[in-house]
Amino acid sequence: MFQHLLVPTDGSSLSRSTAIEAVRFAKAAGAKITGFHAMPELRHMTQHPGLPTDTRANFERQARAEANAALDFVKEAAQAQGVVCDTVMVASDQPHEAILRAARDRDCDLIVMASHGRRGIEAMLIGSETQKVLTHSKIPVLVWRSNRG
Repeated sequence: MFQHLLVPTDGSSLSRSTAIEAVRFAKAAGAKITGFHAMPELRHMTQHPGLPTDTRANFERQARAEANAALDFVKEAAQAQGVVCDTVMVASDQPHEAILRAARDRDCDLIVMASHGRRGIEAMLIGSETQKVLTHSKIPVLVWRSNRG
């Protein structure tokens, strides 16, 4: 069965409900989890020569705070159920690639992630990190969809 789950989160309510389900699954399987968050790199936005230094620092501080909040939720959900959990935060403008790299580097055997269920033109314009992970992953991916998200 599965021993190590990677649980990517963007901090949304759907990601939180997915994390809760991933923790339940991990507990039943006797697996550990790694919560994962890919922050935007912000380098293109924050390296603009006219942008004040404090604005750059504020962007970075806010992105880090949001990432920490998302990962803390996963860690607390795991601790509440007695599931071993660590967390990883990276900066990447290609979240799907960062997810796949984290799963490989940490020897995860399952990725459990949310899908917002975008369709049609919205899906084409915005893209889907979940779809990209499904397309390129060499390990199983469990996609969680919820009516509550």
